[in-house]
Amino acid sequence: MTNKLFVGSLAWSATDDDLKNFFSSAGTVVSAKVIVERETNRSKGYGFVEMSSEEEAKAAIDKLNGQELNGRQIVVSEARPQVAR
Repeated sequence: MTNKLFVGSLAWSATDDDLKNFFSSAGTVVSAKVIVERETNRSKGYGFVEMSSEEEAKAAIDKLNGQELNGRQIVVSEARPQVAR
């Protein structure tokens, strides 16, 4: 298991700070990033959160998967490595 998490089904209004504050209830957040489109700077509806340890990442999945953030039920899972295209 890694300490980087994928967060899906984000509300369009969700910000990096929203993610960081939401995930801080499960442990220490190293980084939180909502992915945006380059041209429009609009959220793509997903992001990544890095926790300080694998234990905290697992706790975040157990505690926060299916919870509501900014009015939407989010999906939290372990981030998979990016595949080369």
